[in-house]
Amino acid sequence: MLKKTLAALAIGSALLSAGNVMAADYVVDKEGQHAFVDFKISHLGYSFITGTFKDIDGKFSFDAAKPEASKIEFNVNTASVFTNHAERDKHIASKDFLNGSKATFVSTSVKPTGKNAAGKDTADVAGDLTILGVTKPIVVKATFLGEGKDPWGGYRAGFEGTFSIKRSDFGKQKDLGAGSDAVDMYVSFEGVKAK
Repeated sequence: MLKKTLAALAIGSALLSAGNVMAADYVVDKEGQHAFVDFKISHLGYSFITGTFKDIDGKFSFDAAKPEASKIEFNVNTASVFTNHAERDKHIASKDFLNGSKATFVSTSVKPTGKNAAGKDTADVAGDLTILGVTKPIVVKATFLGEGKDPWGGYRAGFEGTFSIKRSDFGKQKDLGAGSDAVDMYVSFEGVKAK
């Protein structure tokens, strides 16, 4: 009887351990506004315009012990663009630029790349970015910022990443002058573990 009990405990412990290393599903914290997609672009070659998108959602699966198995889907409502200038925001959302479309990113692979100077795990997250109905492959230089319990009884994981795109890769858009084709992007978000 003791052997059977010990065997059952061992099996249960093994299953529990296996469950702990399985990827967990998360939902990007849109409600708490803990997700940001920011951009920087040259304006006429004289200065830079920076901005953000206010309406973002997404989901991902993640296991720190096996980051290469992670997956992410991200959606941006480009009509929610904000550059602190109402007329410019309206113009960027117009048919001259983003045409009020939705931008999406779906990962295709995650390749761990080591640690950064702060000791945080890094990875190259490859995926398909769709803007204005055009899909192009990109690589996001991502950093895992951390995970753990939050004060509201949930469990969170957070990341940041950078990448650059060319506007010309996503269809003809209004010219903004020298250097205006390149757009630098910064993404930061927290996900809440699905219950």
